[in-house]
Amino acid sequence: MIPADIQADRPNRNLKIKWSDGTESSVDFWTLRVSCRCARCISEHTGERLLNPDDVPRDVSIESMDLVGGYAIKIRWTDGHDTGLFTWEHLRDVSLPPA
Repeated sequence: MIPADIQADRPNRNLKIKWSDGTESSVDFWTLRVSCRCARCISEHTGERLLNPDDVPRDVSIESMDLVGGYAIKIRWTDGHDTGLFTWEHLRDVSLPPA
């Protein structure tokens, strides 16, 4: 499943996703930011979380998003973080309720 549309709803601090199968989902910005899997947030060697969620401002927002190939988006956050790639699989995992 791939996104048909992705929108940053900044007033409500949610990323809204319309999936190719017609499903719609959303995830709040803070939850998405603390779920980042980049090497600055998760240890590449141990898989241990390096990012302390308490260090992420609750009002964090998306400054910009860029498509990366056909598999992810790169997000620039208002807290200055910009190294994470959010794959379609990861976005589904954090935005859709468990089946």
